[in-house]
Amino acid sequence: MNDWRNSITRRDMLKSVSAGFGYMAFAGLSSTHAASGSPLLPKPPHFRPKAKRVIFACMRGGPSHVDTFDHKPALARDNGKQLGKYRNRELMASPWEFAPHGQSGLMISELFPNLARHADDLCMLNGMYASVPAHPQSFIELHTGSFQFVRPSMGAWVLYGLGSENQNLPGFISLGPPSNVGGAQNYGSAFLPAYYQGTKIGEFNRPLRTASLRNLSNEHVTGNLQRKQLDFLQSLNRDLLARKRKSSQVEGVIESYELAFRMQSAVPELMNTGDETQATLDAYGIGNRATENFGSQCLLARRLAEAGVRFIEISQGNWDQHRNLNSTLTRNCEATDQPLAALLRDLKERGLLEETLVVWGGEFGRTPHAKQKDGRDHNATGFTFWMAGGGVKGGITHGATDEHGIAAVTDRMHFHDLHATILHLLGLDHEALTYQYAGRDFRLTNIHGNVAHDIIA
Repeated sequence: MNDWRNSITRRDMLKSVSAGFGYMAFAGLSSTHAASGSPLLPKPPHFRPKAKRVIFACMRGGPSHVDTFDHKPALARDNGKQLGKYRNRELMASPWEFAPHGQSGLMISELFPNLARHADDLCMLNGMYASVPAHPQSFIELHTGSFQFVRPSMGAWVLYGLGSENQNLPGFISLGPPSNVGGAQNYGSAFLPAYYQGTKIGEFNRPLRTASLRNLSNEHVTGNLQRKQLDFLQSLNRDLLARKRKSSQVEGVIESYELAFRMQSAVPELMNTGDETQATLDAYGIGNRATENFGSQCLLARRLAEAGVRFIEISQGNWDQHRNLNSTLTRNCEATDQPLAALLRDLKERGLLEETLVVWGGEFGRTPHAKQKDGRDHNATGFTFWMAGGGVKGGITHGATDEHGIAAVTDRMHFHDLHATILHLLGLDHEALTYQYAGRDFRLTNIHGNVAHDIIA
């Protein structure tokens, strides 16, 4: 939640947060207090949606498209050559073989043998490009549509537009988000009301099994007494809100307390995977050191999607391979390949894939040329994302980079276009999903964005 303490006087804060009771202090499910007035209740989309929810697999650092999903025979042909303006660099062929997979014949690198079995579900977006080849700016632009100003994140916009299907859980959850490239901006709500921001669970590159939400339970008082205490505290908060007339920060505090009260039963139950079969745990790679953490994120993402969470982000890094490409890219792909394949299979078997949009990608790609051997540099002019489920066509490639993979040249998609397309699949018109702030209507795509209708089933 945005730091509402900065917006409220100390006296007001002491009135609204009594001693010993902070954010998330009141936990415990109450059937007598329905969320009938919650701003997070489900809202109708602008038109009939293809997808109900999003799972975004965010690969921080910029995965190398020419070594994974963008096959470039010309790169192998011209290996070692200097090209045009890149006279101090040599083209470097991919060390890995590509092969056609599925009935569609989608070309996928040997680095993703498990995911390749789902080729006919994948929609490759090979014409992606971004504004800047710098991690912090491009990562924030991927998440918010702007690297110049603080703006609401994509997940916050989705929650604002559609609400949540489960009032006992946050509608937007980010699992282990990176802290060194934008931090909370990547799941923040900015000028949208604070209750639309994402809930962070876990820390980047730390085992998910150690993650928890602090202060989610109260060992000292019963649920009924907690409810009475919360009712009293909320009366003070609402009195403060009435005096301020309008305050998204105080509104966010009120909603977060109510949500926290309802979360005590729901969150521990969902995060406890003890009811999963051993076969399921093995499929996600849980128990294998290489795949344990990302596999746990993928499994929890499936459980959250099944429970009605609207937007879920999972993270893996670091894909910033300026050197040691052979070893580090192999390690990254090994960590994610089996869990991603298990996630797609699990969603499909449960009838969830057709209504869940799975998105994979990072803030940019890598150069096909290099300053030094066994490494690739930042490339924002052309790279790959892929989607699966959620109403997109499977087994197709949309867009292309040039023959060496340097720049997107056909059916180019900027992050604005990606955002517009994701919102469209959710039944939201990106031009109509607006919020008035500072005297004008803002939207996720600002004044940009085109829906990629050709990829929609």
